[in-house]
Amino acid sequence: MIKLTVRQMEYFDALTQTLHFGRAAEMAGVSQPALSAQIAEMEERLGCRLFERGAKAVRPTEEAVRLQPRIERLLGEIREIERTTRGHTSMEGRFRLGIIPTIAPYLLPRILPVIQERFPKLRLELRETVTSTLIEETSARRLDAFVAAMPIEAPGLNVQELFADRFFLAVHSDDPEFASPPVPPESPALERLMLLEEGYCMREHALAVCGSVKPVTMESFGATSLTTLLQMVTHGMGITLLPEMAADAAGAMRDLKIVPFAEPVPERTICLAWRRNGALQEECQALAAIIREVNGQSARLPTQQAPRSRESAFPATAQDTPASAG
Repeated sequence: MIKLTVRQMEYFDALTQTLHFGRAAEMAGVSQPALSAQIAEMEERLGCRLFERGAKAVRPTEEAVRLQPRIERLLGEIREIERTTRGHTSMEGRFRLGIIPTIAPYLLPRILPVIQERFPKLRLELRETVTSTLIEETSARRLDAFVAAMPIEAPGLNVQELFADRFFLAVHSDDPEFASPPVPPESPALERLMLLEEGYCMREHALAVCGSVKPVTMESFGATSLTTLLQMVTHGMGITLLPEMAADAAGAMRDLKIVPFAEPVPERTICLAWRRNGALQEECQALAAIIREVNGQSARLPTQQAPRSRESAFPATAQDTPASAG
């Protein structure tokens, strides 16, 4: 009978994530020789090689790839059993949080310092990818929760709304078509809207905002980053949709202007989602409360007021917090 230990499965999990023995040992909190020895023993017990060791890289074998989701699921169930039997421990240990790319660079710099200050024993692991992947990995217990934009269509998940994130337009500062905002959603100028690749929810938001116009898709550029689209705007290649949380970063870019939409202003709803029957209900609720609190301190651009200049696009208020790194 094959007897794998929980420790071996944890080391296997760390190595499949990092594909580096040194980084995997650091993640697991052990020495590299100890981790290597446990992986070797695991391979001996299973009777197969799990990793190809190269001079500069570690690669999982086909057997490891097949085994990985089952190991992750077992570890997730073990952690939930431990939390249930020992009672609730407030925000301690490992918490795997997913977040979509059009939120991560702008929200994380605001919430991470607060989380680290209030919950120093929490080991937060971050995963940035598209919504469909986050849903799949959370449902499979590979993530504990994720931050994304609604709607989230997954019957096994709790979805809690966090805040509304209004949309604006990012245009070249000399663009004559946007000299007199606000911009109506049926404006022909929106035909120059540049989009992210298929699979990104902001692409769907942009298509919904456009109404009857047909924006130019930028699939040939492979745009998977809002920052890439903003750089293209500064070079006069088109316009793009801008979420309010990204306005600080966009407002600091040369040759770029932020203009508002006409009422009703389009927006997306940011949410936190986690497994409905998971053991981390209280942790997820605490995380949701922090995100709401931090976002509530952010300045908001009045919908009917066009930015006066790049430097004063978002006028300071008494509630302003220091600008985020995102």
